[in-house]
Parts: sequence; structure tokens; C-alpha cells
Amino acid sequence: MIFEELKAIQRQYGYLPVEQLVALSKRINTPLYRLHGVASFYPHFHLTPPARADVRVCADMSCHLRGACELRASLEQQFQGASGRDVSIREVSCLGRCDAAPGLSINDRIYTEVSDTQAEALVQSVLANETLPEPPREHGRVECASDPYRGGEKYGVLRRLVQTCDWEGVLAALESSGLPGMGGARFPTGKKWRGARAELGAEKYIVCNADESEPGTIKDRFILAHLAHLVVEGILIGGLVIGARKGYLYIRHEYAEQEKILEEEIQRCQREGLIGPRILGTDLSFELEIFVSPGGYICGEESALLEAIEGKRAEPRNKPPFPIVKGLWDKPTVINNVETFINVPQILARGVEWYKAQGQGGAAGLKFIGVSGDVRRPGVYEVPMGTPASELIFHHAGGLPEGKKLKAFAPSGPSGGYLPASMADVRMDFKSLIEAGSMLGSGALVVCDDATCMLDMALNAVKFFRNESCGKCVPCRVGSQKMVDLLTGWTQGKGSPTDYALVEDLSDALALTSICGLGQVVPAPIASVLKHFREEVEAHLLRRECPAGVCFSRAQDGAARVSGIARAT
Repeated sequence: MIFEELKAIQRQYGYLPVEQLVALSKRINTPLYRLHGVASFYPHFHLTPPARADVRVCADMSCHLRGACELRASLEQQFQGASGRDVSIREVSCLGRCDAAPGLSINDRIYTEVSDTQAEALVQSVLANETLPEPPREHGRVECASDPYRGGEKYGVLRRLVQTCDWEGVLAALESSGLPGMGGARFPTGKKWRGARAELGAEKYIVCNADESEPGTIKDRFILAHLAHLVVEGILIGGLVIGARKGYLYIRHEYAEQEKILEEEIQRCQREGLIGPRILGTDLSFELEIFVSPGGYICGEESALLEAIEGKRAEPRNKPPFPIVKGLWDKPTVINNVETFINVPQILARGVEWYKAQGQGGAAGLKFIGVSGDVRRPGVYEVPMGTPASELIFHHAGGLPEGKKLKAFAPSGPSGGYLPASMADVRMDFKSLIEAGSMLGSGALVVCDDATCMLDMALNAVKFFRNESCGKCVPCRVGSQKMVDLLTGWTQGKGSPTDYALVEDLSDALALTSICGLGQVVPAPIASVLKHFREEVEAHLLRRECPAGVCFSRAQDGAARVSGIARAT
């Protein structure tokens, strides 16, 4: 209720006026401090009137590699004389368009692959009171190997299950397949569902986490557009198996097109009697609701996501208890990622052996990998789990631009750190990447060419975590800022080799004492750069030299601000 009320006020006024918050507090009998606490937490809400042209340029990894800093600098220079009431230009965390970088948002409309001239024209349109053009729609839907219903009737697994009620058969198949959580946590899906089913009580919930917000992570956006029916079917199967009667599909607010596709899919299921009371004439019932996130990377953490659905600030809970015991509104709750849910109908329709045979090198299943950064054909690719990173980079994504060589790649966005080109043949599966000192995580493969400064990229990644920390726990709130300060000093010639020990101590404190995974992975980018690109870091510290020619020359030009190291933090 709180979110819908706040959104309604903001739609009417463009922001949340104090008097409207006071009136809302009285109307819904909720303390004003709670409303303000919620509104001030989420980036989607404005407590003061925004500029007429509210411009936010994506600052993270893939956009950083594809000219976002230069784009922002150009806009700042072009509109430097404009009033703050007319034009506001600032950075924003990942917009989920890494395959079409650079991206920017103008008055909450997202535009991609934008040139300086195009961005300027969009801002001028707003200032001239012209209607902004609709952002181009994504490509038409494509067939995927993951879809067991190509050319046939959909929801076949669900239709059979409703008639047989073979819940144990579903759990046994999932356990036999070894299907892990595909959002990165890898917890066995069958084990999670069995645990939730065993919990007592008539009220349970199932939640689909479609809030991918980490730089480079775009696979769920693709899946929601092309395999929405499998997402919905997986949720329905899971809900019936664990004994839930209500489910939520939590989607980030930047995915408006995917939200519309899902709404249409849910309505279709309602018309066909697959959702609602008395499913297909049986005594089974289930309702599915879309919950649009008000913003924030931290919402991807499962317990923070639950707090958001409950109308609170998305601050992670201490664990235990875990959600399958005490989740949404303190009831047993299963939370799984989009890609986890689409695997369930595949396994049940085609069999466990089929699923296991789809992978390579001992891995199982098919995998969606988002490839972005310095490649010719960025995008989402459906490949066998265990496909080498080099095959994705050089075959599927077309290799690097002409004249460029591979220097590094991040297998899982900033969370997994960076690996050198010499490790490009590592297989993209959970086991292989852990052995390589990284992780598969959300399947976000970000590629860096030989003109990249890896210290600059580490700083860029750490800034993302600093910006997105919810601030609940001191280690993450203070430690992420301290890490940014240290690395900024290194890129500006202010560090020394004695800082290594401080970075190590700070990394240990963050990893051991942060409440959730965000704080724990803050050190990952710089730890990987120190491991694989130490000579490049030492060039900065010992000789005040950036081998890539990125840091010092750009840091001295405060007006241009064309590097992440020179941007205001």
C-alpha cells in the first residue's frame, strides 16, 4: 500500500511534497517518519522537485568502458550555464542495458547507444516542452533451446501436475538434477523447496527475484522477454509444490517492457484457468502478482527484497532464520531467481538425464550469459553450461573491436573480480570459476581490451558497491567509502606501497563482518587486480604512472572529468 500511494503522489506532482506525505500519513494511519524513511531510501522517489530535464548517465562497468564518462562530460559542458531547476546531470547505477552501452535516463526514460549529439538533442527537447520520443523497443521474441514447448501448447508440465498432484515426484526430479540457484547463490533448488514444503502452517509464499541490478547482468531481462511463460510456469509449479497460494514476481522498475509482457502472460493464464481459484477445475488455487521495485541494487538480496515487498526500507535481515522458515510477513517463503524457475519446466518436461546432458565439461544444463564491454556483438547468449569464456567472447560476441586485444574479463560483473586474458579458456560454470578464483554468479561476462586501466576498473566497481550500500551495517557503509578513498588516491598519485596492508585489513573486515553479500564482495575487484595485474598497480604507486594512459592525465583535467577516477564521489 505504501509504495502504491507514494507512486500515485509522485505521478501527480512529479515528487513527494511534504504536505502530501503528512496527509498520507493520516489517511493510512502510518507514522510520517516511516513514510519519509521509505521514500528517502529508494532512488525512484523524489523528495524535492526534480529538474525539468533530469539526466542520469550510467556510470558502471560496461557503460564506463563504452564512453559514458565522455558522454557525461560533454553534457555537462553543453549545459554548464543552465539552471539547476532546468537541467540536472548526474551518474546513476547500472540501468540494465549493458549490451547497448552507453545508457542514460532522461525523466525516467532509458535511451541506449546514445551519442553526445543525440543526448544533447533529447535534453533540448525537454527544455522546449516537447514530448520525448519513445525508446526503441527491444528486438522481437526469439526461440530458445530452453523452451520445451516450441510450436506446441504451453504449460504442459503444470497441466499434468494439477491433475496428478505428484509433489514428491517434482521434488525428487529437482534433487536428482542438482539444479542450483541460478542467481549466484547455488543453493540446491530441490532442497530449498522440500524444506519449505515441510514447514507447518497454511500460509506460505513464493517469490521470483527479477531484480538483477549488478553491472553486466542482463540475462534475466532477456529471459523475461522471450521465455515469460516458463518463468510463470516455474513459479506456479513451485507455489503448488510448497503449498503456497500467493506468489510475487519482483521486477526492477527499469524493465517496463518486460513488466508488460509478464502482465499479458499472467492474464493469459487467468483466462485459461491456470491462475486463480480452482485451477483447471480442481481444489487448487494460486494468485501471482507483479511487484515493481522502487529501485536499489540491495533489493536483489533476498531478505532485503522481502522487506521491500512489505513496504519497508530494503535493509537485509540477519540470518538465521532463513526465508524458508520465516520469510514474507514471517511466513515460510521460497525465493528463486528468474533463470532457476525456467529450468524447472525444462527438467520436468524433458527429464533429468536430458538436463544433465546439455552442459559441457561435467556441468549440467543450458546457461544464459550476458556479454558486454569491449566486444563487437554484445548481447545475451544461450550456451551449454561450461562453455569456455573464450568461446563466448570470440565466437558468439564476435571478438574485440579491430586493433584491440583482450586484456581482462569479469566473469560475474564486479562481484567476481577480474581475470587476465591468459585465463580466457576457463569454463563458465560454478565449479570451474571458483577454482579460478572467481565465480559464475549471475552470468555477467564483461570484457576489457588492452587500452583499459585495471586499477581504474577496480575503482569503478568498488564505487558501484559504495553507491548501492544500504548503509545498515557499519562495515559496509564505512568500509566501502574507505576503499573508494584509498583507490582514488592510488589513481591520483597519492598512495604508497604501505597501503597494501591497509587494503588487506579492510578487505578482511568487510568480508567477515558485513551483514550481507554486498559488503562481503566490495574487496573482490581490487583483490583480483592486485593478484593478476599487480605490476600495473605498482606503476601507479611507485612511478606515478598509468600504463594505459588513463589515470593521471585525466585526473589532472578536472573540467573534462572523462575518467571514473575524476568524478565526484
